[in-house]
Amino acid sequence: MSLPVIVMAKAPEAGRVKTRLIPTLGADEACALYRRLLRHTLSHAAQYTNALHLHVSPDLDHPELQALAHEFDAQLSLQCQGDLGQRMLYAFSQLGTPALLIGSDCPLLDAPHLHAAAQALEQHDITLSPSSDGGYVLIGLQQPHPAPFQDIDWSTARVLAQSQAQCQRAGLRLHLGETLWDVDDGNDYAQLQNDPRFDHLVAKCP
Repeated sequence: MSLPVIVMAKAPEAGRVKTRLIPTLGADEACALYRRLLRHTLSHAAQYTNALHLHVSPDLDHPELQALAHEFDAQLSLQCQGDLGQRMLYAFSQLGTPALLIGSDCPLLDAPHLHAAAQALEQHDITLSPSSDGGYVLIGLQQPHPAPFQDIDWSTARVLAQSQAQCQRAGLRLHLGETLWDVDDGNDYAQLQNDPRFDHLVAKCP
């Protein structure tokens, strides 16, 4: 039995997404790559679960987000205000059940990874899939809990270590999955280009 999967996403607007890739690709192509990564993520998530939730910002009216929700049979919800931790906790709290949460930056994150994370939650309170930059690309919770989201320096190399420490303080049983990499900046994009599995994501890029 699969768990619900929450995908966190922004409206694909040039200059507002993948901003750290703009020096490498330009605003328009960075946005185009974001679109392809988001579709890639939703496709793999839909292969794993029939309970797909797309949590978006800044509003629900963007036609591309509405079209993606319809295409992948995802429930479209609005992210709350606040930092990333507050928004993730809110998304989990809206469901109130065991669930997995991901972004759209990790092309390696596929249905088998989601299945493995769900299996880990059978014996743990929380599972994290680390990213090579010191953060994580997936978080799963047996039930909503504030500990992993409190006092975290988001968007830094300290995120994973701080999250682990908070879970330990709260007495949560923590599982760490396979370390993956995500696409944030020019170096990550070069890694994406050099991996033939993702030719379809970079084919239109300079």
